[in-house]
Amino acid sequence: MTASQSPLQVQDATIGYGRVAISEGLNVDVPEGEFTVILGPNACGKSTLLKALARMLKPTAGHVLLDGKDIHSQPTRAVARRLGLLPQSPVAPDGITVADLVARGRYPHQGILRQWSHRDEEVVAEAMAATDITELAGRGVDELSGGQRQRVWIAMVLAQQTPLLLLDEPTTFLDITHQIEVLDLCAKLHREGRTLVAVLHDLNQAARYATHLIAMRDGAVVAEGAPAEIVTAETVHRVFDLPCRIIDDPETGTPLVIPKALAPVAAVA
Repeated sequence: MTASQSPLQVQDATIGYGRVAISEGLNVDVPEGEFTVILGPNACGKSTLLKALARMLKPTAGHVLLDGKDIHSQPTRAVARRLGLLPQSPVAPDGITVADLVARGRYPHQGILRQWSHRDEEVVAEAMAATDITELAGRGVDELSGGQRQRVWIAMVLAQQTPLLLLDEPTTFLDITHQIEVLDLCAKLHREGRTLVAVLHDLNQAARYATHLIAMRDGAVVAEGAPAEIVTAETVHRVFDLPCRIIDDPETGTPLVIPKALAPVAAVA
């Protein structure tokens, strides 16, 4: 991979499900070392793009490249040592404990000549500490709250020790407090040097946490760049059909989207 290449690229790709193409001629470069958020209206192709980046969907035309090589030509374990995925609404095996689920993140590092080691134990402990779930180690995953479970899944991905993390709607079904907890954790992982790509629905959360945004509509990339550059009233209207105005977030200075209010209904005499 040359210095000018991104670690993960989509080149002139057609991706979809069966005979239904969601995106055609799609080109995306994931910038190394950034926290990229993919956003757009429902059914615009956000999760489809993420699944293609994660090798869950194979393009019917074009390529997805990992480190400059077609991702589908690379061995599964080799890809799993470079790229970790938190899928949408993951399901844990019945009765599994937190520690055992996190330990599954070490699978890509196991083999015939490389079995479970003291280093694997250390990595699992570090992943649980980083996500603040150490005290939950012996509990069943099915006993936990939604926010706790999401941190457990992130810990499992961290245990893979991959420089690239992909997260498909990591805040879905969480209350606002747990959403912020998960996004704060993602920001921390980014500051520590990982490249993150996440699909989010909330525009203001995307603008606050991301360092790079990819806005999609109808399977195509409409705009991309730093939040301050592309979160404008014109772009929001173009992508979401939402009339709005943009102000500075009083906490972070990042763009804050304020939807325009409906005209007040006249009082009936």
